[in-house]
Amino acid sequence: MSEQELTVITDDSQVPAFKSEKEEAEFWDTHTFAPGMMTKANAAELEAAGLLPSTPPRPVRPAKSNPVSLRLGVDLERRLRHLAELKGTTSQTLMKEFVLERVYEEEKRLHVI
Repeated sequence: MSEQELTVITDDSQVPAFKSEKEEAEFWDTHTFAPGMMTKANAAELEAAGLLPSTPPRPVRPAKSNPVSLRLGVDLERRLRHLAELKGTTSQTLMKEFVLERVYEEEKRLHVI
């Protein structure tokens, strides 16, 4: 079943009491939590049981960010600024998105997540 076909759980009462792990796994193959329903504790428990859908985690905006100095070649900076302009964002925001996406891909490749 594709991600788009999953039934969205909007309330805890929609999750039945399961008689077996197999029944629970089958349920979660066809259902998912609505945004905001998943707590870190729920996610950790389901991930440990191998029951989370294989969708990438949503980027979480950190409460605090640290400034980082990065030297870029003139041409690369020009290209980044041009891309950011085309996308209607700032070059700094675009660079953060690129870094976040790449870190996620590396974590997947190294089986960190």
